[in-house]
Amino acid sequence: MHRLFAELEPSVTVTEQNLADRVRYILRSNTFDVTELERLRREAVPSSGENAAAEDAAPQLAEQTANVDAAVNTPVVVDSNDDGTVAQELELEQMRSTLEEAIVETRSTPLENRPRLPHSALSKRNRAVVRALNPMLVTYLEASRDLCETDSILFGAALAVCRIIGAKLSTAGRATGQSSAIPAWRIRIEERIAKARALIGRLICFRSGNTRPRIVRTVRMAFAGTNVSLSQPDIMQKLTERIDDLKQRIAAWGKRIRRYTERSTRLNQNRLFQSDQKRLYKSLERPIVSGTGPVPNQADTVAFWRSLWSEPVNHNEGPWMEVVASQCAGITPMDPVIITPDDVAEAVRRAPNWKSPGLDGLHHYWLKGFMIIHMVCPRSELHEVSEHKDAKAASILSLLVPLPIRIYLDFNADKIHTTA
Repeated sequence: MHRLFAELEPSVTVTEQNLADRVRYILRSNTFDVTELERLRREAVPSSGENAAAEDAAPQLAEQTANVDAAVNTPVVVDSNDDGTVAQELELEQMRSTLEEAIVETRSTPLENRPRLPHSALSKRNRAVVRALNPMLVTYLEASRDLCETDSILFGAALAVCRIIGAKLSTAGRATGQSSAIPAWRIRIEERIAKARALIGRLICFRSGNTRPRIVRTVRMAFAGTNVSLSQPDIMQKLTERIDDLKQRIAAWGKRIRRYTERSTRLNQNRLFQSDQKRLYKSLERPIVSGTGPVPNQADTVAFWRSLWSEPVNHNEGPWMEVVASQCAGITPMDPVIITPDDVAEAVRRAPNWKSPGLDGLHHYWLKGFMIIHMVCPRSELHEVSEHKDAKAASILSLLVPLPIRIYLDFNADKIHTTA
């Protein structure tokens, strides 16, 4: 590439590295589309019919083009034209292979060990990669058996996109990559409290008659900058005053930490009360202490529960049941609620792109980009959750479906009939 540039522009002095950096910047910033780049290449190198020298330039152009691609060292260059077709240097088979590897890897990885997906730039190049992988997910999603597997496939697709566009992925899992929730000022205060307690212990040892060199050196450092000397007759009173001063400081620092803890707990409880009252009340309940007595006999346990569940019981509800049934006979049943792919797409559209994800680590951006998932969400998985109300399936649903859809399902769970 540098040799060809020197022949075309002999007046411009540029190094090979500088030239490769400029080409990389032009391709990554999408300054020119594919058509414009081809036109510039044709103008830079004469055609094969002009002269004999140009005949040698055609294979040289192909060679230099390959060198440019190698020098740029980009994983994939993807762009889209007006017809919506995808122009890419990485073949579709390689993209499909990357997608397959990412899905297989995600299926065998626990949720807490999944890599943290970075925020992708909203560029034409990245959107074109998502559109290219979107039809490839049809085969995997049609074979999906439950919501957990559907979520795993979607995360694998997002992971494949990040690898294709060259995004930086964290090697450690999300559980180990989280930063400490303790603020820095609290850590500093706790270190001051630990040092003050250690100093109090040394001062008490000296007051008790321990005159080892290490203890004496610490006491002198404690009274540094003052007019107190260890040979003074009232040194014991000075030691007591110094110990009391340190204890008061420790109490003040501890009170500051307690005020922060109480305020933080109060704010978290207020937020939780607004979002999930059931979870708040459950957290306020005292833990039940299990008994430490002997384990009950297995035969007695089976006999106890068999007497409750195996014996038929005839309930006499009374005449009020007939009154209620007659009153409800004239009520018109509610029309079935049909969740369509448009409903799912509308709910996903209103969600923020990079809002903090749930346990699965999947942002709303990927739910918007992989539009094939809009056809899968209203399918049998939601029907299974609405009819059987399985707690485990509902928890998996909360990881995959955005909040607007979950609220919609909670209010209409008894009347929902979904369609594909």
